[in-house]
Amino acid sequence: MTKHLYYQDSYLTEFTANVLEQSLSGGKPAVVLDQTAFYPDSGGQPCDTGFLNGARVVAVEEDAAGNILHILESAPASGEVRGRIDWARRFDHMQQHTGQHILSQAFLQVAGGNTLSFHLGQQSATIDLDLPQPDPAVLQDAEELASRVVFEDRPVNVLNVRREELGPLGVRKESQREGDVRVIDIEGFDRSPCGGTHVHRTGEIGLIFILGSERYKGGVRVEFACGGRVLPAFRKDHAVLRELGKLLSSHPHQLPEVVEKLLQERVVLQRDKTHMEDRLLEMEAQELLRQAEPRTDMVVVCRSFRDRRIENLKALARKVTAAPRSIAVFWALAESAQLVVARGPDLAADCGKGIKQVTAKLGGKGGGRPELAQAGGIAIPAIDEWSRALIEYFQSCVREQERSPDR
Repeated sequence: MTKHLYYQDSYLTEFTANVLEQSLSGGKPAVVLDQTAFYPDSGGQPCDTGFLNGARVVAVEEDAAGNILHILESAPASGEVRGRIDWARRFDHMQQHTGQHILSQAFLQVAGGNTLSFHLGQQSATIDLDLPQPDPAVLQDAEELASRVVFEDRPVNVLNVRREELGPLGVRKESQREGDVRVIDIEGFDRSPCGGTHVHRTGEIGLIFILGSERYKGGVRVEFACGGRVLPAFRKDHAVLRELGKLLSSHPHQLPEVVEKLLQERVVLQRDKTHMEDRLLEMEAQELLRQAEPRTDMVVVCRSFRDRRIENLKALARKVTAAPRSIAVFWALAESAQLVVARGPDLAADCGKGIKQVTAKLGGKGGGRPELAQAGGIAIPAIDEWSRALIEYFQSCVREQERSPDR
């Protein structure tokens, strides 16, 4: 089994080791060493990266036997190799992981929320808690408690104990590991079994900041950042607020009030716009009816439109077919044609049935209700034939309606 040097010293950045095995992993060269300071993907914490001699280490994995597999961009020399950890990445993970321990204990003390899982991403980290819903007061109290522990610069110790000693130690969570168990002890605040890398003192975390929260799988997911990740997050958010303040001629602190006022004004404008659009559609429908070709059996309004939304044409068709014994056949033309067809309530024809009949004969696809239907995928050169076929269908329905003994 590989000796895990990071268990004894998370600050170790360089080491020498002997290559025990060489293999391929996903088409890349990989080696097992007799000892390593490279932390593998484990416990929600991503692996270290760095170099073995001149070969870049791109991934690190641990097998069931405790051997650490180093996956490389190129094959290293056999025999003795020198490893070098990417310290910036390692220290970032140390800050985030130790910060997670503190924040998890803070939620436990503030609201009785147990941490169910932890994930460390590239820009932020998350913990999933068994709380019923996000509560701003709980989030703030937990963040303030966690910050106090950071500012108190408490020692962070590593304890190696037997599993039966975990209970008397008062650990935050149980461990299923057999044999000796590694416990991270944040003095006077939190003890938790963990194989990850951690800082020596809480002050090295710098700051713990909660970025947001949401309901997740019946609990609460909390997103946070620690240490070196907090400053870029603050800078980004502050830059956005300053830019919004310039656009709205307001101080960032006034933005909620300004935006709320704008949203209220938008509701009024949208209502007025909807009213005006409805009036314009009514006027357009009356003009289309006036221009319609006179027929003895019904009024037919057939038109083609470009750059017109299908929902708008549906609304226009409803306006037109409010007139007695009327039908509307409207085409929306683009690369292909879309069709809206509607009929008035005093006609017995079924628009959906008419669409199905014509698509079976001339192609395209569509359907709908008796009073309104639509079709699409129709070649533009075919729209005249389509229109004639639909009008013939409606004419046959009208003739049948007039022959009905109920009339």
